[in-house]
Amino acid sequence: MAWRKWAMWTLALAIVAGTSGCLGGGDDDDDSAVPAVAAKLGTAVVTGKVVFKGKAPVEPVIQMGGDATCKAQHATAVSDPAVIVNKNGTLQNAFVYVKEGAGTYAASKDPVSLVQQGCMYHPHVFGIMVGQTLQIKNADPTLHNIHAMPVTNDGFNVGQPTQGMVSEKVFKKSEIMVKFKCDVHGWMNCYGGVLTNPFYAVTGDDGTFKLDKLPAGKYTVEAWHEKFGTQTFQIEVKDGETKTQDVTFGQ
Repeated sequence: MAWRKWAMWTLALAIVAGTSGCLGGGDDDDDSAVPAVAAKLGTAVVTGKVVFKGKAPVEPVIQMGGDATCKAQHATAVSDPAVIVNKNGTLQNAFVYVKEGAGTYAASKDPVSLVQQGCMYHPHVFGIMVGQTLQIKNADPTLHNIHAMPVTNDGFNVGQPTQGMVSEKVFKKSEIMVKFKCDVHGWMNCYGGVLTNPFYAVTGDDGTFKLDKLPAGKYTVEAWHEKFGTQTFQIEVKDGETKTQDVTFGQ
């Protein structure tokens, strides 16, 4: 009878461990996803643009010939989105966020969408809050997988063999940045910044960013780019005040 009790106890532990893994695992003492008292939003704003200094590099063309389904979805060649310099001399896909000085905020109930379409990730760079749902969709008529490779959070690798399939994930800890890739299509990758505050932005085709609803205070703001690293600056804002600070990257 002793061996039977031991076997049942071992099975129970295995079930508990398996359940924790399905829910995302991580540190049981980590309560960052649900702040005891969420910080309040304010009325200050920080704006600016991410400038590129130097000669704009030629964006390499992605070779999709290995999967005819991928290639057939594009009428023209697709360039690598890693370094895109806008016509006004600014950079796309720079992630700008409050690194220090902000409180901890409750995550938005609205999910963040990450779509695999045309055998590319959309968006290429995005922000998400701790505890917020990430919805990952395969919009292509071909096999994809979403392979997250965080350092602080738990990683995952989910296959999506059918068009229209959606998977949902939640990160429990802040992390800058989490890389995602598709093991089926080697050129596919993207990056997500996971924060405990909502003060972040990704630069687009005009290279600008806007961090609004900041409480009055002193902040360290960081701009991240996958090829050029990071730049930081300190700034202080008052209630209702708008300040502008540009960031410069170069080769």
